Amino acid sequence: MYDKSDARASLATAPGPAPRGRVAAPELLDFDKQEPHETTASGSRTWWGRGQNFVLAYTSGRSGEVFSREGQPDEYVVVLPHDDSSVEVVAGEQQETVTGRAIVVVPPGDSTVTVTADCDVVRLFTTRSTDLAALAGNAASYVEDHPHVAPLAAWPDPVDGFRVRVYPVGHLERSPDRFGRIFRCSTFMVNFLFPHEGPRDTTKLSPHHHDDFEQCSLAVRGEFVHHIRTPWTTNLDDWRADVHHACGSPSVAVIPPPTVHTTQATGQGTNQLIDIFCPPRADFSAKPGWVLNAGEYPAP
Repeated sequence: MYDKSDARASLATAPGPAPRGRVAAPELLDFDKQEPHETTASGSRTWWGRGQNFVLAYTSGRSGEVFSREGQPDEYVVVLPHDDSSVEVVAGEQQETVTGRAIVVVPPGDSTVTVTADCDVVRLFTTRSTDLAALAGNAASYVEDHPHVAPLAAWPDPVDGFRVRVYPVGHLERSPDRFGRIFRCSTFMVNFLFPHEGPRDTTKLSPHHHDDFEQCSLAVRGEFVHHIRTPWTTNLDDWRADVHHACGSPSVAVIPPPTVHTTQATGQGTNQLIDIFCPPRADFSAKPGWVLNAGEYPAP
C-alpha cells in the first residue's frame, strides 16, 4: 500500500497467499549501541551482520586500512555512505580512486580496498563467502535457512565482463519517474535512497510486503522506527507481536518475507537509508529507467 505520490505505487502488486509455516523474526542490529566485532591495530572498527543470502560489514575505517579478498567467488559491493568517503579499489591491473557517496562493484578473484581517509565503509558479500558469513553477530539466527526466502541465484554476468565499476550518487537528482538511486550487479541491488529531512509524514507511510525475499534496510544517518507485522498462519503458535523498533545510525534491519513493513524517519535532521537486496529485485528491474546501470547487467 503506497501513497499515490510514491513511485512504487506503479508496481504491480497483489495480496499473496497466507504463509504456511512459521515466519522468521526480523533481524534488528543496532551497531551504534554495540561494541564492534573487530578492531584492528590501526583503530578501524567493524560490525558484521547477515541475512539469508548476504553478509554486511560496516566499518568505521582509519586511513591506511586495507581489506583484501583472495579468490573471491563472486562480485561484491562497496558502499560509501558519506561525503567524506575516500577509498582505493584494486582488482587485477585496474585501480580506482573513489571519493564521496558512491556504490562500487568489485569483480570476483583477488582485490583490495584501501581506506585513504578516515571514513565509514560498507562491504556487501553473498553467503558464498562462507568465511565472512561466520563473522556475523547474528550468525546463530541462520544456522537453519529461514523459511519463505528464495535460494540465492546469481543474475547474468555483465555484458562487457567483470571489472571494478564505480557509481557516484551524490550528483543524481530526484525524479518522479523512478524510485531512489538504484544500481545492480550479478549479486546485489542497492538503492541509495534520497535523504529525508526531518520526520516522515505519518499520513504517507508505505506498508507493503515481499513474497520471497528479504529487505535489508541500512540506516547510515538519522533516526528511524521500523514497523513490522507478521501475517497470521493457521497455527496460533506461529503468530508474532507487531514490531515497532526505534533505531539510530548505523543500524541494520533485515526484514523477512512475507511480513508487512514500513520505515518511518523520526530524526529532526537528515535521515538516510540504503536498501539492499540479494539477489537483485525483478520488479524494480522491470521498471524502465529505475535501475541506472541496467545496460551493463542484463536481467535473467
